[in-house]
Amino acid sequence: MPEHLDPSDQDTLRLLSRSPHPYHRQHSELLDPSDHLTYKFYPRDPLDLSLRPPSAPREVTPSSDSGTEADDEHFLKGLPAPKRLRKGLRGRNEALSGTSTPIPSPALLEEEGRRLSINLKKEPLQGKRLQSTADRVRRRKVIIRRSTELLVIGFLGVVVCTNAPVQRILRRWSQELYVWIGVSMSLVLLYPVRLVVWAYWHRTPSRKIPISVPPSFDPAPLLYPPAITIFVSLLLSVDNEAVLLPNIILAICSLPPSLIPTLSSVELGCDPLHWALSCTPLLLRETARKVGVVRVDVAGAGSFPSAVSLETATLLYPLHQNLCLVLHTLTTTSLLIAELQLLSVSLIDLLLLSSSPQAVILKSMLWVGGLDILLSCTQAIKWGISLARVPKWRFKRTSGSSKPTSAFFSGVVSWRRVRHDLFHAPVDSSSCSSCEAFDDLEDSDGPRSISPKGPTRVRTMFDGADSTGIERDSLATGHVAAYKTSSDNIDVKPGSTPLRRHTLPGVDNAPRKSHTHTPSGRRKRTASHSVRAFFSLTQEQAVLRKWFYALYVYICIVGAIFLPLPFAGVKKVVADEALRGREPVGWALGYLFGDLPRFRWEVVSRNLERWICLPPRSSDAPETFGSLGWVDGVRQLHIGLANTRLILSAYFVFVIAIGLIVVFRLSPIYEVDTRRKVFHFMMVAMFLPATYIDPAFAALAVSIVLALFLLLDLLRASQLPPLSKPLASFLAPYVDGRDLRGPVVISHIFLLIGCAIPLWLSLGSLPRTGAGYLEGWEVPTREVSMVSGVVCVGLGDAAASLIGRRWGKRKWLWGGGKSLEGSIAFAVAVFLGLTAARLWLHIGGWPSTTGNSDTWGTATLKMGICATTASLTEAVLTGGNDNVIVPVALWTCVKSLGV
Repeated sequence: MPEHLDPSDQDTLRLLSRSPHPYHRQHSELLDPSDHLTYKFYPRDPLDLSLRPPSAPREVTPSSDSGTEADDEHFLKGLPAPKRLRKGLRGRNEALSGTSTPIPSPALLEEEGRRLSINLKKEPLQGKRLQSTADRVRRRKVIIRRSTELLVIGFLGVVVCTNAPVQRILRRWSQELYVWIGVSMSLVLLYPVRLVVWAYWHRTPSRKIPISVPPSFDPAPLLYPPAITIFVSLLLSVDNEAVLLPNIILAICSLPPSLIPTLSSVELGCDPLHWALSCTPLLLRETARKVGVVRVDVAGAGSFPSAVSLETATLLYPLHQNLCLVLHTLTTTSLLIAELQLLSVSLIDLLLLSSSPQAVILKSMLWVGGLDILLSCTQAIKWGISLARVPKWRFKRTSGSSKPTSAFFSGVVSWRRVRHDLFHAPVDSSSCSSCEAFDDLEDSDGPRSISPKGPTRVRTMFDGADSTGIERDSLATGHVAAYKTSSDNIDVKPGSTPLRRHTLPGVDNAPRKSHTHTPSGRRKRTASHSVRAFFSLTQEQAVLRKWFYALYVYICIVGAIFLPLPFAGVKKVVADEALRGREPVGWALGYLFGDLPRFRWEVVSRNLERWICLPPRSSDAPETFGSLGWVDGVRQLHIGLANTRLILSAYFVFVIAIGLIVVFRLSPIYEVDTRRKVFHFMMVAMFLPATYIDPAFAALAVSIVLALFLLLDLLRASQLPPLSKPLASFLAPYVDGRDLRGPVVISHIFLLIGCAIPLWLSLGSLPRTGAGYLEGWEVPTREVSMVSGVVCVGLGDAAASLIGRRWGKRKWLWGGGKSLEGSIAFAVAVFLGLTAARLWLHIGGWPSTTGNSDTWGTATLKMGICATTASLTEAVLTGGNDNVIVPVALWTCVKSLGV
C-alpha cells in the first residue's frame, strides 16, 4: 500500500484490491465491499497534482454469459470477501437489517461498479461535464456493440420477411403488424421527448437537450422479447394463422413499462394505457373477420388449434403482467428482464395454442402441476426455508439436557464464576462470538437469562459485619463501574469503594446481559419475525417439524400428479386432452413395451387390453414402407415402433452414465467450465442422431426431464429433507456466476431448454399422422431446424468456450471477454453440425419439408450464413442467456432460409 496516500485513499485502493484485510482496522472502520462499492475521485484542478492517482483508471470489462469469455471463475476470485448473510427471512413490512438476498453474481457487481465509476468520474467544471479519454473510448465501443446487435436483429427480420410463405402472411396481416410497429416506434420516439419535458418542468438543465445515454444502457428488454415473438410467430403462422394475432398483442405487452406514459402515480399493477395499447390490433375492422379463420395447408394436420377469442385476446395483457410478477417472485434475480418477458410469452403461448399431444403434456406439467404446487406448498416451503436458517444453538434448550448439580454447592459457589476466575472465561454464557442474533426479552431460553433489576453488590463471607469499618450504604453505592470496551480495567467512580474481586460471589452478581450488543461491544443483528417464531422450539421439535413440512410437500406433489380431478391433476388432464380419454399409465406401458412378445401375451391373457394400449403388429401395415426412408422403414417393419423407443431409452441412459463417469474423473483435474462442457457433448450425442429417428418421442423425453429438473430444483431450494442436501452437494461443483444471481440454478435448466425449444417449435409447424392410440404421435417429415438447438448449444457454445479460453487473444472491437478465435470456433462448429444434420437427413431418406431441392453448394452457403449469424448474435448478446436466445435465432435463420 503506498504510504503517500491518506487513509481515505488507502480505503479506496483496499476496496478494489483482492484482499481487503478487514482485520487490520477497527470495528467502526471496517469496509463492506459486498454491499456497495464506493469510489472516490479527485478534482480536476490542474494545479493540484498531489491528490491524483498515479495511473488512469482501468477499463472495466463488461460481463456476459457467453462461453467465449476467458473464465467465469476469475470474476469470483477477484471479488472481495462477501459479507456474512443474516440467517432468516425478512417479513414484507419489516425494516431491513443487512442484506437478506443471495450474493449477487459477478456480472451484477461489475455492472454496478461500472455504472458508479462512469457516473462519478465526471466531475463538474465551470458548469460543464467533461469526459475523459477512457470514457469516450468506452462509449464508442458500446455504440459499436449496440449497433451491431441492432443490425443482427434487423438481418433476422429481413431473412424472415424474404421467406416466400411468410410473405403471404405479411400481406394478409399487414394492418395488425403496422399497428405493432407504429405503437412501438411511437413510444420509443416519444420517450426522449418526455425526458426533455420532465427535465425542464422539474429543474433547470444546463444543456439544451438534457439527455445522456449511459454506456451501461442495455437495449435487450426493448429488442429481444418483441422481435423474437414476432419472428417466431410469423414462421409458425405459415401452417396455422391462429398463432399470429395473440403474439402481436403479446409483443406490445412485452414492451418495457418505462416507455409507457403513466397516467397516475399510484401503482395499479396493470397500466391502463399499456392495456389499451395492447388492444389496438383488435380494433381493426378486418381483425374480427380473420380472428376465427384457421388455414391449414397440409392435409391431416387438423390438430392445429383454433384462433383465440376476442375476449381472451383482450385479457392477454393482465395475464402477461401477473405471470411476470409470479415468475419474478419465484426466481427473484435468477432471470434478467428480457428472459423473464420471453418466458412469460412462451408460457402463455403454450397455454392458449398447444394442440399436439406432446405440447399438451408439457402444458399440463408446467401449468396444471405448477399451479397446484404453487398454491398448496408455498407457505410450507417458506416455513421450511425459515426453519432451515435457524442455527442449532438458537433453539430452546431442554431442561433434561443440563447435568444434575448439587443444590448446596450451586448455592455456595457459581460454576460460571469459578470458570471465570480459573480460566478467564466470560461470566455471561451468551458472550460467544457466534451469538449474533438477539430477540425480545420474552424470547429468552430460560430464567437464567433474565438480568436482575437494579444494581447489585458482591456478597462476601463477612457480609453484615462492620469489621471493615465501611458502612453498608457506602458499600452498596460503590459498586457501579463504568465499563469500557477498549480497556480491560474497570474504572471506579470517585468516592466509592473498590470492588473486591477474590471473594465468593452469589449468582445475583452477574453483570447485566445486553440484548443489543455482545460483551465485546459489537452490535447484534436482529432476527426477522419469520425466523423468531421458531426460537421457542427445541432442536428435536425443529427436526420433527421440518420432516412434517417435507412430508406435506411430497404429498402435495403426488396429489398434483395423480389427483383424479379435472383441471387439477396432471394425470387427468393428460388423459382427457392428450390421450383422448386413455389412462396415462397403461398408455405409457404400451407405448414403450407394446412390441415385446412376452408383454403382449401377458396383456392379452390377463384381459388388460382396455387399460394397456397395444400397437398393431408390423406386418399389418406393410404398405407404409414405400413412402418412408429406409431408416423409418426398418424401424416400423423390422424393429417395431415400441422397441425403437426402448432402444433409444437405453441409449440415453448409456450416454448419461458414460458422461457422468467422465465428469467425475475430470473433477480433480480440470476446471469447472471444462467439466460443464461434458454435459453439452452429452446432449449432442443423445439428440443429434435420435431426433430424426423419432422426433415425437424425443420431444416427450425432453419435456418430462425438464419438469423433473424444475421439481428437483424446487426441492433443493426449499431445503427440505431428505433430497435438498444431496441435490445441493451434487450441483455445487458445477455452478457459475449465472447461478449466483438468485435461488434458481439455471445452468442445467437453460441447457435443456436451449436444446428443446427448436425441436418444439419445429413440431409445432409440422403435420402429424398416426392411427389408434398413436394418433398425433408420428411425424411424416423432417427438417434441419429440429436439431439447431442441439447444434448451437452442444457444439457451438462448447467449442467457443474451449477454444476461446485457451487460444483466444484477439478481442472484438467493443472489448469484453469475447474473442475472435472463440467466435470463429462457434461458427465452424455450428456449420459442421448443420452439415452433419443435413447429411444424416439425406442418408436416412426422410422426406424433408423443403424437398431437398437445394444443391450442396446452395445449402453450404445458407448454412454458412446461419452459422455466422448465430456466432455474431452470441458475440454481441449481453441482456439474455445465450443458451436460450442464440438457439432461437439460429432456428429462425435456418427455418427462414429453408436449409
